[in-house]
Amino acid sequence: MMTDTVDELGPVDWIVVEFPGSSFNGSIAPELTSLVDRGLIKILDLLILKKDAAGGLDIAELSDVEDGELGELRAFETELATLLSEEDVIAAAQAIEPGSSAALLVWENLWAAPFGSVVRKAGGQLVASGRIPVQALAAAIEADETQEA
Repeated sequence: MMTDTVDELGPVDWIVVEFPGSSFNGSIAPELTSLVDRGLIKILDLLILKKDAAGGLDIAELSDVEDGELGELRAFETELATLLSEEDVIAAAQAIEPGSSAALLVWENLWAAPFGSVVRKAGGQLVASGRIPVQALAAAIEADETQEA
């Protein structure tokens, strides 16, 4: 369950992380566990996606995946709620290359919840949001450094 009241909810984000060549093995679990244990995020949904070489998609809940593939991710299984529709998942899976596996992760940003609550209580509302991909940020920094040199 998410935070107790709507006024206390943090923003919810999702990502699809691809592992080329189906090399997913659950090794991301320790960092996710650290983020959860530090109270920074709450994992709301986690699916494992596999795309075969022909582009066929297999969508698996954690309960459907072998322990060897999940590692410590198995610990999140009991806390999860299904938030995304099948259409949402299929649309998100468009980004996965054939022959790869991926983790589709949905989380609440608990670290931002108190700020969001204060903003709402002050009469403010979120009217725009976005994310700068790390690759774009790195390219911008490199371009600035090149201009300065």
